[in-house]
Amino acid sequence: MSEAEHFARLLRELKERAGLSYGALARRLHTSTSTLHRYCNGEALPAEFAVVDRFARACGATQGEAVDLHRAWLLADARRRAGTAAQPVPVPVPEPESVPAPEPVAEPEPTVVVAPEPEAAPVARGAWYRRRAAVVAAAGVTAGAVAVALLAAAGPDRGAPPAGGSRGTGQGASAGTSAPVSPGPGSASAPAATDVPEPTSPAGSAGPSGATAPAPGRTSMSPSAPGRAPVVPLKAAVRSHVWTAGCDHAYLSERAPGSVSPPPVEADAPAWASAQGAVHAGSQIVEVTLHGTGEGAVVLEDLEVRVAARRKPPAWNVYQMSQGCGGGLTPAAFAVNLDAPRPLARPVAGNDGGNPLPAPAFPLRVSASEPVVLRVEAATTGCDCDWSLDLRWTGPSGSGTLRIDDGGRSLRTSAATGRPVYGYALEQGRWAR
Repeated sequence: MSEAEHFARLLRELKERAGLSYGALARRLHTSTSTLHRYCNGEALPAEFAVVDRFARACGATQGEAVDLHRAWLLADARRRAGTAAQPVPVPVPEPESVPAPEPVAEPEPTVVVAPEPEAAPVARGAWYRRRAAVVAAAGVTAGAVAVALLAAAGPDRGAPPAGGSRGTGQGASAGTSAPVSPGPGSASAPAATDVPEPTSPAGSAGPSGATAPAPGRTSMSPSAPGRAPVVPLKAAVRSHVWTAGCDHAYLSERAPGSVSPPPVEADAPAWASAQGAVHAGSQIVEVTLHGTGEGAVVLEDLEVRVAARRKPPAWNVYQMSQGCGGGLTPAAFAVNLDAPRPLARPVAGNDGGNPLPAPAFPLRVSASEPVVLRVEAATTGCDCDWSLDLRWTGPSGSGTLRIDDGGRSLRTSAATGRPVYGYALEQGRWAR
């Protein structure tokens, strides 16, 4: 039985036990009956875990059943990503202003998001902004799901080393190519660099810690036995367009409001941003789903931040994706202040309806049956930054470093303080301040 079939069987068992029809359950989940029928038959997989969580609660699932359902969805989603990784990614072509933007291809979406960086100033909102309540996840279900996704091994706390050097023994391999990623905002033209990029150690040279610095785009390991070909025991799926609570995010674009397409749903954000030449405004949430490829477990040792370039933020317009949303869940994550001289990935505790969620801590264990999801939120109030992450790992065959970026390109986040802010007025069908 495949991962998708196993997930669908769990859905059917919960539905049949609850005695709910497809129509009644679809109304509770705010989805169509046909879509729900495809989920339960294994013909489709929910793009967001929030749908799965609502399904479990509507059917009266226990905490243990909800955890099993979360694990099954993660494995099925990872299998789907791996199966589509080799497919070519079409490059979206912007349409003329008089022609609607092309319908983008939906990507699978994450289920938990990251709280904003405390040091980053939030983007100002206009008069169009209206708040609405959104119920996210019950405390017991969320706590159990996080316990499954993050298995922390006991050990002393570790601080992240300086971004200029790596303590790992291997060299970096781009993780952004593990899943199809539409050409992101990094492809948009950037202003000329005005600041000196943060110093990094060249490949093969010793960094401040005395270890060999990773070289982007390569995979190198310290094998456990001589003569054995090194094998990277990890697969990673990187998502660089994760929105707070699944609805709140902002982008910078050089285009005038009349030339910008209406805001997309979160799943279509990469194609929309590419078509508008947009970059992340103020903050960016990156989600990395990791699972092992061999029989043994892999230990994730540390996460290091590398800033490749800092520029003056472009004087573009800010386009807010939502007219207000909220929720009772603040996930635990790693927070990064890109304005710091040497940014660090700092663990931050979360909160679920008043129940604290512990901050993630390295080392973490990951295997083929127990995936791990890392969430990182980077924020800036002063630069247009190109950056990436290096994940150091150790496994049965050796050790190495996994480069986390946007499909081989640097991630890009730009400050948006003082820029004009636009929100989309649905009743008028246009962007307005």
